[in-house]
Amino acid sequence: MPVLCGYGCSGQPRVEEVRGLGACFWCRSGQPTQTNVNLKGRDLLTLQNYTAEEIKYLLWTASDLKQRIKDKGEYLPLLQGKSLAMIFEKRSTRTRLSTETGFALLGGHPCFLTTQDIHLGVNESLTDTARVLSSLTNAVLARVYKQSDLDLLAKEASIPIVNGLSDSYHPIQILADYLTLQEHYGYLKGLTISWIGDGNNVLNSILMSAAKFGMHLRVATPKGFEPDPNIVKVAEEYSKEYSTELFFTTDPLEAASGTNVLVTDTWISMGQEKEKAERTKAFQGYQITMQMGKQAASDWTFLHCLPRKPEEVDDEVFYSPRSLVFQEAENRKWTIMAVMVSLLTDYSPQLQKPTF
Repeated sequence: MPVLCGYGCSGQPRVEEVRGLGACFWCRSGQPTQTNVNLKGRDLLTLQNYTAEEIKYLLWTASDLKQRIKDKGEYLPLLQGKSLAMIFEKRSTRTRLSTETGFALLGGHPCFLTTQDIHLGVNESLTDTARVLSSLTNAVLARVYKQSDLDLLAKEASIPIVNGLSDSYHPIQILADYLTLQEHYGYLKGLTISWIGDGNNVLNSILMSAAKFGMHLRVATPKGFEPDPNIVKVAEEYSKEYSTELFFTTDPLEAASGTNVLVTDTWISMGQEKEKAERTKAFQGYQITMQMGKQAASDWTFLHCLPRKPEEVDDEVFYSPRSLVFQEAENRKWTIMAVMVSLLTDYSPQLQKPTF
């Protein structure tokens, strides 16, 4: 009879490989599941580069890790012996803490680097930085001003490069958003998301991915603050491919009509402080309120990637049961853990695949 491990798995007789950890090899590294998805060694620069099944796999892995570690109290040192370089040109609470604590929870060693530690392309070329980091760490998460810097890092590095935020995309935020919606509604296909705000990097990542789940997207931006036309063109192609609705307007109430999810973000991102007066004026009427919610479906919810300003969403909505923002913030941790595990290991989810 095979020996049961500390977590009751049915049976790989390799417990001796991890003596003292209370778990057999398979409970720690994951038994192969029925999936053809393998992301090991990949970069995550934009969700445009990921298929529907690959994004679903990341969310499945995030749900699996969350249940096994948080709910069941399992110890899974899947990243033991691995290190991560965290390059932050822009400060962040959620991106830094979710990545540092998540990587460490899985047994790895995160190394935080600010602009005082590393100047991309200044004291050392991006090419040289990429090659040095490739020899010292197992992966890089970079939160940068320019997407082009990430693209060059990925070209020159021999290890996975993960976009922690750029001027073009914020893919790891959207993974957390989708996990949150799946947990709340029990599915994603058929939901309608309404973006009320700036045509920014967060919206761009939604445009690159929502249709792949069969979700509809309604977008309201002030005139002059629309998303990148090239990204819109790709999103329109996805909408046709997956038979979803993609709608653009300058009227927030029109965008909110019949929606399941109201989403907004900061009107003034880091680096745009000089535009504050202009932007504040342009976004008048874009505040998320219960009055706007009356245009939405009866089960509507609210998301915001944080930090939030009251002019973007009022307290009545932000602190209401309809607001999923704090669950969304926590899920930044489980989704980035899923990304790192998927890009750096052969782990496969052990628990049942959620409905998407």
